Amino acid sequence: MYADEETIRRILTRSGDTWAVVGLSNNESRAAHGVARVLQAYGKRIVPVHPKAETVHGEKGYASLADVPFHVDVVDVFVNSELAGEVADEAVAKGAKAVWFQLGVIDEAAYDRTRAAGVDMVMDRCPAIEFPTLR
Repeated sequence: MYADEETIRRILTRSGDTWAVVGLSNNESRAAHGVARVLQAYGKRIVPVHPKAETVHGEKGYASLADVPFHVDVVDVFVNSELAGEVADEAVAKGAKAVWFQLGVIDEAAYDRTRAAGVDMVMDRCPAIEFPTLR
């Protein structure tokens, strides 16, 4: 189990409103594009993080998490599992309150490191699916 309901609820409702979405570009066929729109609908500010540094959904993009010049509360990760652990480590170093690995993104060692650092983490889940289930 990579997330308990309490952790999911805490991240979605109390971890903050600035979500860096790593892997978000203007490619509308990618899941990150739609999920970012849902995050905005729930009042979250999205920060696109992608090597192209594109503006997406009206928000300026950055080439890497390290390039974001302000605090982010949650780092939502849409990169493949082989790269996700490095992103989680960057999120912890940046002071994020939480890391969220999307559906199919799994790195158990990164999960353990992130939780050991005192940072909330959810893995292999999607906030766009979880938000509507909050009561």
